Amino acid sequence: MNFVIGKTTSARSAQRGETRARKAASGAPDGAAGGDDLPDQTLTDRAYRQLEEMITTLVLPPGMVLGEQNLVQRLGIGRTPVREALQRLARDGLVVVMPRRGIFVSDINVRTQLRLLETRRVLERLIARLAAERSTKEERDVFAGLAQDMRDAAAASDDLAFMRLDRHFNELIATASRNEFAVRSLESMAGLSRRFWYQHYKQAADLPLTATLHADVCEALARRDVEAAGAASDKLVDYIESFARKTLDL
Repeated sequence: MNFVIGKTTSARSAQRGETRARKAASGAPDGAAGGDDLPDQTLTDRAYRQLEEMITTLVLPPGMVLGEQNLVQRLGIGRTPVREALQRLARDGLVVVMPRRGIFVSDINVRTQLRLLETRRVLERLIARLAAERSTKEERDVFAGLAQDMRDAAAASDDLAFMRLDRHFNELIATASRNEFAVRSLESMAGLSRRFWYQHYKQAADLPLTATLHADVCEALARRDVEAAGAASDKLVDYIESFARKTLDL
């Protein structure tokens, strides 16, 4: 398994999927690129993405103390964007801010995950159905590409590439749903779910099946099939819940 983008077919697929998803979600034209001279909000987004990935892939493990200055040096991003990214991560439940003690990466708890899934099931079905109905042609094309990229990542056993594709799938389906209230409720759960999956998938999960179930949602969205999108979303959450319950026996 190779974690460096550009070194494997699945990693290149993840990079292509990331680019397509970001363009479709943001409306950025082809060729648009960010430089080093970025506004604080864009730097905050970059810091958030990097820290979220390090937490969800357990590079920054549960219970680890996070120092702002250390993160500033590690990311090469200023103190204000890093602090704002940490505030977002705290709202997402990935870090815990304890006055006079510091900032800690939050613990992973299977029973919390099961309660989270009760909410995810309802919201993900709604968002999938709305995205199937309201997505643009460009977005549907991206969903079709993401489906294949996910299958490629699974075939290469590249879990990091798959997680990156999953993150961009979540961002795009949220944009395509055109319902900011449902999205706000769901987006804070995504990182917690990815981290839980990454911690346990080698013992209790099936990466090809996980990728197939995600790809089924993408393909239903690409076809603009509202009923199929809702059904595929339910089937995916059924599997994720079954996976979470298996971890109780590990």
